[in-house]
Amino acid sequence: MSTPNEPAKPSVSAGSAAASLHQVTIATPAEHDGDEPSEDTISSRGRKAKRAKETKQQEREREGIGPTGRPYREIPEPRPLERHGPALVMAMCNQKGGVGKTTSTINLGAALAECGRRVLLVDFDPQGALSVGLGIQPHELDQTVYNVIMERSVSITDVIRKTRVDGVDLLPSNIDLSAAEVQLVAEVGREHTLLRVLRPVMNDYDYVLVDCQPSLGLLTVNALTAADGVIIPLECEFFSLRGVALLIDTIEKVQERLNPKLDITGILATMYDPRTLHSKEVMARVVEAFGDTVFDTVINRTVRFPETTVAGEPITTWAPKSAGAAAYRALAREVIAR
Repeated sequence: MSTPNEPAKPSVSAGSAAASLHQVTIATPAEHDGDEPSEDTISSRGRKAKRAKETKQQEREREGIGPTGRPYREIPEPRPLERHGPALVMAMCNQKGGVGKTTSTINLGAALAECGRRVLLVDFDPQGALSVGLGIQPHELDQTVYNVIMERSVSITDVIRKTRVDGVDLLPSNIDLSAAEVQLVAEVGREHTLLRVLRPVMNDYDYVLVDCQPSLGLLTVNALTAADGVIIPLECEFFSLRGVALLIDTIEKVQERLNPKLDITGILATMYDPRTLHSKEVMARVVEAFGDTVFDTVINRTVRFPETTVAGEPITTWAPKSAGAAAYRALAREVIAR
């Protein structure tokens, strides 16, 4: 849902997105001068160039221009809830691995909880990275989302676990889930299995965030079929950019054949490095192709995120005053506003 001060979101077409993204041109090595450390960086010329870049960035920030190249949209404070549920289901989806899906699922969930929302995180990746990121060892689990999917005698409430974050629960996963993709092939209505599993607890939560595996297989189709919206984490890197059109094509097919209410909630730029021209180029192409669907919030590269994985908690509690924590709090406000 759009706020009064927020421009209406354009419809995203796989065809138009593919056309725009396939026209991407990358700067020549000469234009990337200053991206990589060299002997010149310690020279007077290198220091002056660095100061000039910093000054330009500070001027843009004072003018309210974000990394997307657009002015920041006014996002209202989230309203307190009188009651919880029914939940909106969001699929965190990208067929490319290593783009920040799991990190974004954990930290967005924690930030939504800070806004008074009850959140269920669903680990729908056999690697179990979401579970590990919340301090749970997948190989030690007796029951996971796999048991809920494949065994009618197992209820989702038997498997959901509390996390260290107030207001955030977890439906864990481990390597057993890899067998489900094969076993579900013969099932009637196999694409709706996750939706069936989630129905009994939908009124207990405000948001269900599904961390999808890095593929466009049956598990991901299940997540898209159950979802009200899709959040696409997109690494600010060329190869990530070229794969997005294929993902949107899959989303459109699910929309047409299985889940008419499915929509793209937003595209989240991750691993952004404001010091490099390449990141800025990719960002410009994404905004050109998808317009207001791109979140104003951008997640910068930082060493804090790997630290949180080791700690087994989100950045909002591990480093609450960090720039990464502030970014995910801003993202939570955008998600609630949409």
